[in-house]
Amino acid sequence: MSKPERYLKGRGAQINPANPYHNLRYEEDPLLFEPDGETDLRTEYIPVYPKTMLNKVDSPDIGPAWSMNPYQGCEHGCVYCYARNTHTYWGYSAGVEFEQKILVKKDAPKILEATLKKPSWKATPIMLAGNTDCYQPAEQKFKITRQILEVLWKYRHPVGIITKNSLVLRDLDLLRQLNEERLIKVSISVTTLQEELRRFLEPRTASVKARLKTIETLAKNDIPVNVMLAPIIPGLNEHEIMDMAKTVAGLGAGSIGYTMVRLNGDVGRIFEDWIRKNMPDRADKVLNKIRECHGGRLSDSRFGTRMTGEGKIAEIIQQQIKLAKKLYFPERPKFEYNLSLHQDFKTPQLKLF
Repeated sequence: MSKPERYLKGRGAQINPANPYHNLRYEEDPLLFEPDGETDLRTEYIPVYPKTMLNKVDSPDIGPAWSMNPYQGCEHGCVYCYARNTHTYWGYSAGVEFEQKILVKKDAPKILEATLKKPSWKATPIMLAGNTDCYQPAEQKFKITRQILEVLWKYRHPVGIITKNSLVLRDLDLLRQLNEERLIKVSISVTTLQEELRRFLEPRTASVKARLKTIETLAKNDIPVNVMLAPIIPGLNEHEIMDMAKTVAGLGAGSIGYTMVRLNGDVGRIFEDWIRKNMPDRADKVLNKIRECHGGRLSDSRFGTRMTGEGKIAEIIQQQIKLAKKLYFPERPKFEYNLSLHQDFKTPQLKLF
């Protein structure tokens, strides 16, 4: 892999596709490079003030759940990220602007607490996050995720975390507390064991070494750790499935899951531009393999197949995952959240009677 001469260093996307909701649209991507070949890639943090924080998830592929996003946009810059398309709802591009313009919800902990105190709210696991990484670089500055965990601990409410950033270890004290009451499960995303590929594919995420160390540290503290081998990108990382599974099992992960890459909306254009610039000799092969897994298209919105794909390539990947679970995760106990505590901590005054 070698970057072309004109390349946005430290960013995943190399273009800004036009926002489909704008009345006035440009025919070409906005000029990212200045005449001297440079461009301003500094991250901008923009405060926003939502009225609600919890998002109900009704997807048949995931099951009923709730998610919560302390930020919108993500500086990690994963070029394949499905959440890029949500940035257009805020008036920005799914491309570089998704990584560069981060919306910050400073009132999130207060809004969450108000929800958890409602008599009508029943304890059900909340996922941090869904359309962002709650431990992206902005969290180092704003500490919103930590404040959210403090609220969840105060009300003894179950929570799941998914991240690819080792910053999660900063909050190990809270994770231990939550774990004492079976209120926490952490998922770490691992896409590859090749650091060079990681730098191109996910430029501002934790390194492979740091991510593996995070899994090991969480496991040593008896915190339930799931590893998401995600996304699997045929032609790029599917040959690593067995090695990744064996490695994370040896570090103490309790389970693995996976998803097949799908390039919906603007993500397809962003990914294709990226791979043609970084791997011109492999681009067609990778893109065609992705299409084979999604009925001839890069995108796939069909429930039941969109997360795992279909066809021969998808079947081989499914078989590898099944074998990896059998070899490296035999008979590991399934984690169950404790849902029984929240009611008492929501209305502590009732304990006086």
